[in-house]
Amino acid sequence: MRGKKRREVPASMLQLEKRLTSWRKTRTPGQRIPKSIWKPAAKLATEYGLSKTAVALKLNYTCLRKQVELASTKSTSAPPFVELPSSTFPLAKECMIEWEDSSGARMRMHLKGDEIPDALSLSRSFWGTDE
Repeated sequence: MRGKKRREVPASMLQLEKRLTSWRKTRTPGQRIPKSIWKPAAKLATEYGLSKTAVALKLNYTCLRKQVELASTKSTSAPPFVELPSSTFPLAKECMIEWEDSSGARMRMHLKGDEIPDALSLSRSFWGTDE
């Protein structure tokens, strides 16, 4: 009976289950499940259902539901990209620029002095884009 149930689980869920099992073996007590596992778990729950995903991955249903809700609010409330010409910024001796992408990666620059570097080129370098 167990084998039959196992075959019904999608391959993507089995792969995540293996990652989660591996993480559980190496984690320290009290350590929270990382976003790199929650994010695909929430995506699977959206696709296959909360209950099936929670059971297959041995996750708390309520915690998984919260992650799905967080993922859906992030995807719908992401602000649009706005490019501002450098002439719109006042001349200042110090400023802070911070970027965050949809996966949560962040870059912060604290600039001091009269010369301001090309922030757009720096951000492209940071995220590895050549546009």
